[in-house]
Amino acid sequence: MARIIRVIKASAPSKLARKKVAAYARVSSDKDSMHQSLSTQISYFSDLIQRNPEWEFVRIYADEAKTGTKESREEFQNMLSDCREGKIDLIITKSVSRFARNTLTMLEVVRELKALNIDVYFEKENIHSISGDGELMLTILASFAQAESLSVSENCKWRVRKSYAEGESINLRFMYGYDISGRSISINEFEAQIVRQIFNDYISGIGATRIANDLRTRDVKRPRGGVWTSAKVMKIIKNEKYVGDSLLQKRYVSNHLEKRLVNNNGALPQYYVRNSHPAIISREIYDEANKILKEKTKVGASKKATRSPFRGLVKCAECGKYYRRKHNHGRVYLVCGSVIDYGKDACSSKYVRESRFIELLKSTLEIDCLDKELIEKQIQTVLINPDGALTIHLVSGKSIYFEEGCE
Repeated sequence: MARIIRVIKASAPSKLARKKVAAYARVSSDKDSMHQSLSTQISYFSDLIQRNPEWEFVRIYADEAKTGTKESREEFQNMLSDCREGKIDLIITKSVSRFARNTLTMLEVVRELKALNIDVYFEKENIHSISGDGELMLTILASFAQAESLSVSENCKWRVRKSYAEGESINLRFMYGYDISGRSISINEFEAQIVRQIFNDYISGIGATRIANDLRTRDVKRPRGGVWTSAKVMKIIKNEKYVGDSLLQKRYVSNHLEKRLVNNNGALPQYYVRNSHPAIISREIYDEANKILKEKTKVGASKKATRSPFRGLVKCAECGKYYRRKHNHGRVYLVCGSVIDYGKDACSSKYVRESRFIELLKSTLEIDCLDKELIEKQIQTVLINPDGALTIHLVSGKSIYFEEGCE
C-alpha cells in the first residue's frame, strides 16, 4: 500500500490572556516631600506596567503617611478586596518595608494571595512571593524591616523624651486662650477673658454645667468648633498650662506598629515645667479652683461607690441620650445626659426618682431584689418620654407602658 502523507498547516498560536497587574505604593513620612515621593512612585509603576505588552494595567493603589499595619491602610484594603474578586493576577511593590513592616501581617497577606494564585513581586529584593523560596526570604526580610521600624521608633522616642527632660516640647497648639506663631507664644486677650471668667465663676460657686450653659447662650466660640459642655469647662479648670506651667509626657505612643496614643498613668516618667510660657491665671486662683474641684470629686466618688445597675439601659425618647445618676439634696435621680452636660435648656425630659424606678422594675419583673445581671437578662431598654411616661422593652419582645412614670 502506497504511503500517503498529508501536510497539516501550522495554525497561528492562540493569543495568551494578558496578566492583570496592579502596583502598591506607600510613603510614611509627614514631610512636604511625601506627596512628591508618592507621585513619583505612582508615575513609575504606571509606566512600568503599561510598557509591558503581556500585562494589562489594573490600577495603582497608594496610601499616604500610614503605619505598616494593614487595618490602617484604606487603599491596601481596597487592593485585597479586588484580589478576592479576581481583578488582579500580579502585584508589584517597591520593597518589603513598603508592603508591611509587621512580619505576621506580611505572611498573612502573602499566604492569602498565594492561595488565590496571585503573585506579589518585591522589586528592591527581586522576590516573587509565589516562588518556592519566596515565603522563606520574605519572612527573613520582613523581620529585618520590623526591627528597623522599631529602631527608628526608639530613636524618635529618645529625642522626644530628651526634649521633655530638658523642659522643651511645650505644645500649646489649639490651646484656648493662646495664639501660636512659629515658636512665638502670645495670649489671646478675648479668649483669656473667657478663661478668667470660667475660673472666677467656679470659685464663686457656679457649677460647670451652668458655666457651659452661659457660654453657649452667649454664643462664645471654641477654637476647634464644637459646643461648650461641663466636661470641657472642667478640662480648662484642671489644665496647668493656664497658670504658665506644663506637665510633659501626659500621653505616649503604645508601640511602633500601632502608633496609638495612650494616657501615661505612671508607665513613663513625666516632667513638670514651671513658668514655661505666659500665664493667664494666677497661681492663687488656679489652686483655689482645683481645691474646690478635688473636694467635689471626692464627694462624687463616695456617692458613686455603688455603680448604677441602670447605666446604658435608660434612654431619653426626646434626644436619644442615656440617663445617668445624679444626687440632689440627699435623693438619687436618673437624669438625661443632655441635661447633665448642657443644662435644662438642652432637653425637656424630667428627672426620674431612682427609688420609685426600682420599685416599678421589681413589680414589673415580679422579683424582690434587683441586680445588674438580672436586669440585663430581662430588660432590653427603657424609654422615657418628655412627659415622664416610660416604656419598658423586655428581651422577650414584650413592651410595657407606664403613663404615670417615676417623678
